[in-house]
Amino acid sequence: MNSCRRITCSDWRSGLSVVFSRTNCRRCPEVAASFSRSQTTAPGHAPDSDTGEKPRLRAIDLARKVQQEKAKPPPATEPPVTGQQKRVTELKRFSLQLQHVHPNVLAKHLHRSVLYQDEDVVITNKPYGVPVRDDSGATSIASVLPVLSKMLDGMKIKSDTQLFPSLGLEKETTGALLLARGEEVVEHILNLNRNNQVERKYWVITVGVPVPSEGVIDIPIIERAVTGPQPHFKMALSPLFRMNDAGTGVTKVRAHRQAHQAVTRYRVLDSSSGCSLVELQPLTGAKHQMRVHMAFALSCSILGDHKYSHWNKLAPQQLPERVLGKLGLEQSKIRHLPLHLHARRLTLSGTRAGDIDVSCPLPKFFTQTLKRLQLTPPDEKDDR
Repeated sequence: MNSCRRITCSDWRSGLSVVFSRTNCRRCPEVAASFSRSQTTAPGHAPDSDTGEKPRLRAIDLARKVQQEKAKPPPATEPPVTGQQKRVTELKRFSLQLQHVHPNVLAKHLHRSVLYQDEDVVITNKPYGVPVRDDSGATSIASVLPVLSKMLDGMKIKSDTQLFPSLGLEKETTGALLLARGEEVVEHILNLNRNNQVERKYWVITVGVPVPSEGVIDIPIIERAVTGPQPHFKMALSPLFRMNDAGTGVTKVRAHRQAHQAVTRYRVLDSSSGCSLVELQPLTGAKHQMRVHMAFALSCSILGDHKYSHWNKLAPQQLPERVLGKLGLEQSKIRHLPLHLHARRLTLSGTRAGDIDVSCPLPKFFTQTLKRLQLTPPDEKDDR
């Protein structure tokens, strides 16, 4: 009587299954063929698909898959950004955060930035990108003044003191912001300003070097419509003189009724790399007068002034290759460059506290630009 015995041994270390067949006679060709096939099958190969059996999931396959995943190169990272690109991005993020944070956060920031205060006025360092007044819903300085007033007087003290913006700054302007403690003080400051008892000096970085190096720009400005693919309004020069037909001199023209008087005193503090650090003193308060005078009267627009770098279109400021190299920027990234216009010094005379003279430190982005362009402020020159 023929008898067959089939023994299966699984090797857990290699994941292979070896089949041994033994027979006591020569009448089991199927067993012999099976034993022959098991010996010739290469290790690690899946069973023949003709059998209809699904391949079994083996530990060795899982281990190899894990090793392959580990061996894969890491995903491609973004190219490194320059220091200038990083600080512009951080500035943009910081600006947007201040406009959308809780009013208490902005009030605390203004409280930490107070430069001077007495019973009538408060002078604080205004951050970049935050409007003084805004009705669009964004957080503005005016909207947090009640909270700031309580912080200045002490949160535990009941006080009816109110703060009001006085001689406000533009949204993109940084520096000394004057706040009045009461409406009567606001009116008093306006009277001081009309009597030339308020002196404001600004520092700007210009693209180009003004010629002559100092002087007074006395050209009225007017708001005009700009036609084209993107219609918009801009302040423009409205001069009182024009070149005569012969080209030998100038003739006075009739002033436009809607033009605003605009007088700006300027002085170049330092120049390098095709740019300048300029001190501006507006003697009048027309809208955007310093930006318009620098861009259109002296042809030296303020760095980061994308509105007045072009007259007939809305586009980012176009910078020379030399300046782009110094800033470490590409032209495509210029739209993130902030306006370099800083209210550096504020002087008031005729107040109950006497003469007030406050200097405001430069923001970080401004000082970094000065270093990149190798521009030296006057106070640092005096220290040499």
